[in-house]
Amino acid sequence: MSSPSPLLIPFPEMPDIAGVTKRVAKARYKEWDRCDLTYIELDEGTSVAGVTTRNICCSSEVELCRDNLKTGSARALVVNAGNSNAFTGYRGREAVEAITRQVAAHIGCAENEIFVSSTGVIGVPLPKDKAEAGLRSAFEAPICSWHDVADAIGTTDTFAKGAKAGAIVDGKRVEIVGVIKGSGMIAPDMATMLGYIFTDAAVEPAFLQQLLSEANGSTFNCITVDSDTSTSDTVLAFATGKAGNRPIASYGDEGADAFASALNDVCRQLAHLVVRDGEGAQKFIEIKVSGAVSDESARQIGLAIANSPLVKTAIAGEDANWGRVVMAVGKAGEPADRDKLSISFGATQVARNGLPVDGYDESPVSAHLKGQEILIGVDIGLGSGNATVWTCDLTHGYISINADYRS
Repeated sequence: MSSPSPLLIPFPEMPDIAGVTKRVAKARYKEWDRCDLTYIELDEGTSVAGVTTRNICCSSEVELCRDNLKTGSARALVVNAGNSNAFTGYRGREAVEAITRQVAAHIGCAENEIFVSSTGVIGVPLPKDKAEAGLRSAFEAPICSWHDVADAIGTTDTFAKGAKAGAIVDGKRVEIVGVIKGSGMIAPDMATMLGYIFTDAAVEPAFLQQLLSEANGSTFNCITVDSDTSTSDTVLAFATGKAGNRPIASYGDEGADAFASALNDVCRQLAHLVVRDGEGAQKFIEIKVSGAVSDESARQIGLAIANSPLVKTAIAGEDANWGRVVMAVGKAGEPADRDKLSISFGATQVARNGLPVDGYDESPVSAHLKGQEILIGVDIGLGSGNATVWTCDLTHGYISINADYRS
């Protein structure tokens, strides 16, 4: 990993999850001396849910994942880093199928209970010999920590990312942990990274899918680094049922609300970590949009602001150029009225009802922009729709990282 982002949050102490056995190994998908293959075995009876990229040029791993999610059951997860295996045709599919067969034979389970993800360079077939040798090493590797897992799934990430939460469900304490990778090629169109969530709660697959999809909408789908949606994006949630609670099947079940809240908390933490590690990022930006005609309209306006290179470079340069926010609202393609628009930076309102605030003093805004945590507020003035979107600034570091990505 390169020098850690100045916005990093230290990796938390995360509990082991009963029914989850994790190992990492070196497959050497790139010329590096680090663990780049993660193998996680899941006890029988584990439920699974997931969301995957809407990028039409997705990888074979994503296609296989979508098919296997229909079973609602999982026994293993394999994550390869350094090679996305996307846009690799039949050879890519053969590599994923070979991995699936090898793991299923090792565990003694159905092939459609194996989930595989790959991340890294696009257009290079995943070497089957390295994958098979890496898996053999992983099968024999010692059990590792969550930090080891988070390190192994990363590519341009500068720090390991993890989150945890707990809840009381049916009188039982349940734990939820998650790890994620993502730094560039991050734009909300479902998941926009690789993320894996594990809980010892017993949750029926259909309800787990409902909860993950709901959480995804207000967390992973509300972040952006560079407006690019990856070919490999996947977020999976696994529930082993080892906590001993009666399986949650609907919001009417005891503890379902508490579990949903904890899951949403973990997803939000993970989403924020991705933005904080945005390639070249120096500032974490929260954009709160209110007064839109709907929540979805507010989200789209927020994303237009968050994806604007002009807004992001202004923030990088600590320039209180709120006219760029006006521009981004106007180009969003959503209902807006120039003469009802209000904008604030931090605690300072800079424009109200389409005009600069009388006596506007730029100095508190300039002071706010010198910090690492930036808040932009936008009131559209048309309705009750609200949304919050998170992004980072755009610096020369982003160019440097991506210009050298394949080397």
